[in-house]
Amino acid sequence: MASLLFLTIVLVSISCFTRADLPGTWELLLENAGIASMHTAVTRFNTVVLLDRTNIGPSRKMLRKGHCRVDPNNPNKHDCYAHSVLFDLVTRSTRPLMILTDTWCSSGQFLPDGTLLQTGGDLDGVKKFRKFSPCKFSEFCDWQELENVELSHGRWYATNQILPDGTIIIVGGRSSSSVEFYPPRETGAVLFPFLAQAGDNQMDNLYPYVHLLPNGHLFIFANNKAVLYDFVINNVVKEYPDLEGGPRNYPSAGSSAMLALSGDYSAATVVVCGGAPYGAFIDRSTDTPAHGSCGRIDPTRPDPVWEMEDMPFGRIMGDMVMLPTGEVMIINGAQAGTQGFDLASNPCLYPVLYRPDQPLGLRFMTLNPGTVPRMYHSTANLLPDGRILLAGSNPHYIYKFGVEFPTELRIEAFSPEYLSPDRANLRPEIVELQETVKFSEVFDMFVTVPLPVVGLVEVNIASAPFATHSFSQGQRLVKLAVSSAIPDGEGLYRISCTAPPDGKVAPPGYYMVFAVNQGVPSVARWVQVVS
Repeated sequence: MASLLFLTIVLVSISCFTRADLPGTWELLLENAGIASMHTAVTRFNTVVLLDRTNIGPSRKMLRKGHCRVDPNNPNKHDCYAHSVLFDLVTRSTRPLMILTDTWCSSGQFLPDGTLLQTGGDLDGVKKFRKFSPCKFSEFCDWQELENVELSHGRWYATNQILPDGTIIIVGGRSSSSVEFYPPRETGAVLFPFLAQAGDNQMDNLYPYVHLLPNGHLFIFANNKAVLYDFVINNVVKEYPDLEGGPRNYPSAGSSAMLALSGDYSAATVVVCGGAPYGAFIDRSTDTPAHGSCGRIDPTRPDPVWEMEDMPFGRIMGDMVMLPTGEVMIINGAQAGTQGFDLASNPCLYPVLYRPDQPLGLRFMTLNPGTVPRMYHSTANLLPDGRILLAGSNPHYIYKFGVEFPTELRIEAFSPEYLSPDRANLRPEIVELQETVKFSEVFDMFVTVPLPVVGLVEVNIASAPFATHSFSQGQRLVKLAVSSAIPDGEGLYRISCTAPPDGKVAPPGYYMVFAVNQGVPSVARWVQVVS
């Protein structure tokens, strides 16, 4: 009933910033979130954590009465403005959260129990661990800054990835060519020279793209270079060919995603798209055209090579979002400049759909454009109803309005074509599903579908990543092995599913479980995958 209500709200609220000749629709969810979200994560309670910097000055949301933060640069000054809020998807309201130390350009990842671990930042936050244990919006939960434990190295512009056993690896950061783990290990930080080797005189090795492959190793990409890393023995197992087209990481600002894992889970494919030409950041150029090239590689092959193709638009600071169908949404960003304050122009308002199963040259589809520029410090996240949540964009050092590209407080959602009214009769609804599944467990899902099912109904599980700076840390989609849908009453079908075999394919934690019928996803149910 809750999922049906959620879906009804979605369908009724879709409003039309629409070009009739292009797929997809836009809707404004909230005019003023109070903060511009630099970091965004969706919780299993269908709420969204929005997080900005703490040293940015006044936001547009006050903390609860009597709750103020002492400014570390001036102990006599109190900051009573919120720099993090919790957004409820059903009521479309926010409430302030209390963050104490600076989270500028920090990193994050959900733990197996659903707690959001947040690491690093700048100034007084550079070595901090923080936790947010989510709850229902009607209840109270808030940020907790961990005491008596800190990062071994400062982590500013680092990347987090959950590992097969549920621990977190924290990779890189500015002037930090090392990795470390949470829970912290006695060894502390471990040197990882690849990151230094991948740097250049404008950095380009920050927020490295980290993907856990189904063989248990990490594919790590920085600048235009990539390696296969065995984090257990701290060893680079393989070096991959350089990706042509120049740097792709911060500040040159491409994006990356690992495509859906399926079949026997022995293979994986990684895509890296967009970026600014080398030199745009050094020259502080706002009008250097971004490039639109994409590289695609299967790092699990014996001799992998990059397959190149071009997007319809050059794009920097675009976000790549895995959809429940296995397709990829590329959204947000700009067509010129580079990442950084006031360093981009010509916003790219057109989302692009990447269809990995199509032949080379036919994989990209241009979608209905939005109206809100979302450039530096913007985010995109998959929601349980299949929409994409868009938040943030602050190209300025402080909150700034009345300019060409102002600080953006609006929250929007983009609905892909699979949510269009003419496909409603294909949309399944999950009516019964257990809340916890173990690795390799065979379990049943019951769904209803308005029209009779034709073909196989997929069951796909999607992680809830930590989105920041054009990369979704921990993003993952796994297609489960399923049986044919068996009729079990009028409009009701039973589907036998097999859970992922181990944490290398799907690390333990909470996932959105989607039933997908002829390319149309259900509203997801949250399920915890455990060992």
